[in-house]
Amino acid sequence: MVYSGSMRLRSLLAMLLSASVGFAACRNGYEREASPPEAAVQQTTQLLAPSPIPPDTPTGAFIEPSGTPRLTLADIFPPRDLSALPLDPTRLRTLIATGDVIPARYTDVVMRSRGDDFLYPVAAIKEATADADLTVINLEAPLIDGCPYHASGFVFCGRPGFIAALQAAGVDVVTLENNHVRNYGPKGLAETTTHLERAGIAWANRHTPAVLDVRGLTFGFLAFNAVGERIDREGMTEQIVGLRSQVDILVVAFHWGAEYTALPMQAVLAADDPVELGHRAVDAGADLIIGNHPHWVQGLELYAQKLITYAHGNFIFDQMWSYETRVSVIGRYTFYDNILVGVTFMPTLIMNYAQPVLLEGSGAQGVLERMKEASEQLAERIAAAP
Repeated sequence: MVYSGSMRLRSLLAMLLSASVGFAACRNGYEREASPPEAAVQQTTQLLAPSPIPPDTPTGAFIEPSGTPRLTLADIFPPRDLSALPLDPTRLRTLIATGDVIPARYTDVVMRSRGDDFLYPVAAIKEATADADLTVINLEAPLIDGCPYHASGFVFCGRPGFIAALQAAGVDVVTLENNHVRNYGPKGLAETTTHLERAGIAWANRHTPAVLDVRGLTFGFLAFNAVGERIDREGMTEQIVGLRSQVDILVVAFHWGAEYTALPMQAVLAADDPVELGHRAVDAGADLIIGNHPHWVQGLELYAQKLITYAHGNFIFDQMWSYETRVSVIGRYTFYDNILVGVTFMPTLIMNYAQPVLLEGSGAQGVLERMKEASEQLAERIAAAP
């Protein structure tokens, strides 16, 4: 059930009164794609299993979210030590987001060559991606029966068996806005959503939000595509404003920007400015922006005390031809009630055209240092803009 703010407050007060009696507290091809069907599939709120909760601690020792120090870049690179803050652990929720997931082309060929081993792409990282209250990915290929063998080209599809990989990786939400998910038209998209729903995985696009409940706190998800088409600004704002009043935390995913760059920028086939879109989404009510598409890890921005991640890189894909296209980061975003208090990035590297593995040591540190430098350059560029 989704609660409005006032309903949730009344419910919380009732709980506290009751408790007081007895307890103490791609290189891609771009073709303009058809809009999704007007009749969006209705999704119900999902109740997720709670994370392990430490033993009770006196509530008087904790601070309220409003008193939590606001995040800065210095709290992300390196990540803030949340254990040093007086936070009530029962009020922490974690969200994990990855780079683009594309179980198509040579990634699918590798799975076929291993006897349809659909779990192979997530074998080395599934524990990391599942270690959160919610995990969200962007699926950049439809999952369809009869997906043909294709080792090359720019018309992508994956096979329904890949759903098993999403389940093993703990994926709760799939966003379906990008320049390839409609490569097989409305029927391919509809078949994809059917497979996801049968597996109990929520999905979101520009018309259909996903709303999930994590121990009484509601997360809402929307997604928009700015590659091969222009985003309807008014429509986007209307969707964000409409969902804002229904959820506690609003996450908006974007597919946007130029490829193969460390900073967000426009391109001929991605003409919308990612920075302008991200700011507009935050102004409309988004709490966290999850960006993807450029095939490189990009810098991030803190705008109006909200985090905008511009690109997490390629997570599962076959672009083995450069180090930058093999690298991604798994983002772990920690909320204290509805305030983002912690951000940690786990770098990964694609092996054998299909399988990301966690980077460690100097390899991981190098990715994070380049991400920090790009974030600082972005901040300077934005500050210097007229």
